Amino acid sequence: MSTPTEISFKPAPKALQARKGPSFRRPGPDSLVNVRNLVAIGSGKGGVGKSTVTTNLAVALQKMGAKVAVLDADIYGPSQPGLMGASGERAQSENDQIKPMDRHGVGFMSIGLIMPQDGPVVWRAPMAMKALFQFLNNVQWGDLDYLLIDLPPGTGDVQLTIAQQAPLTGSIVVTTPQDVALNVARKGLQMFQQVKVPILGVVENMSGFVCTNCGTEHLVFKKEGGRALAKESGTAFLGRIPLETDIMTGGDAGNRCWSESQRPRRPIVFGFSPSL
Repeated sequence: MSTPTEISFKPAPKALQARKGPSFRRPGPDSLVNVRNLVAIGSGKGGVGKSTVTTNLAVALQKMGAKVAVLDADIYGPSQPGLMGASGERAQSENDQIKPMDRHGVGFMSIGLIMPQDGPVVWRAPMAMKALFQFLNNVQWGDLDYLLIDLPPGTGDVQLTIAQQAPLTGSIVVTTPQDVALNVARKGLQMFQQVKVPILGVVENMSGFVCTNCGTEHLVFKKEGGRALAKESGTAFLGRIPLETDIMTGGDAGNRCWSESQRPRRPIVFGFSPSL
């Protein structure tokens, strides 16, 4: 069995360091008044690992001492219930507000906790936006250092609603290294710029595969495309995540799939820190 990749951390870019109070932000819903940092994680491209990055970043920040929650803003294709190990479970309400579900010390809310898990959400955009508005306004988010918002692919209604309704601290763009993905992720990055949401940095996912037998790195989807995108846009490059079976296994199972004592094969370095 292969040993897992270790995730280590270095000091955060100044923009991502936890702010000390809501006075730094523009006004937002009352339910978010005690949320110090709202970070949207997106990409114009689908299938690049936005949800996986969001989930693992949330759990990592929680383990570093931050109070963290995740809002799954993908109304038509929610991934967080599965990634968090809550498939088939239903959210509860209290005093006319929805209570986030807790997994791994992280609260989260998703349409997948309300609608039947095995059925599609066949809604026109206004209905989907109404659900998203409810998630922003009628969920007991409580006191948080970070609320990470897992965006769907694209640059349309959901992204605009989040940018207009949520007092975002900033955004993170996830991409894979190949040109096809980068060309679309670039549009997602430009969308954040157009709606005046600060870009905190770029994460390159699926960045090479290391053979478990010989240790050779194979560049399945090229390499350093994320770094090039960050450089051309004048933003931070936050790190590379290789293709790892352990990441897939843990995501499918909704839990950690290795022991803390197992020795990692090589580290991934992210530029995140709670800075509490």
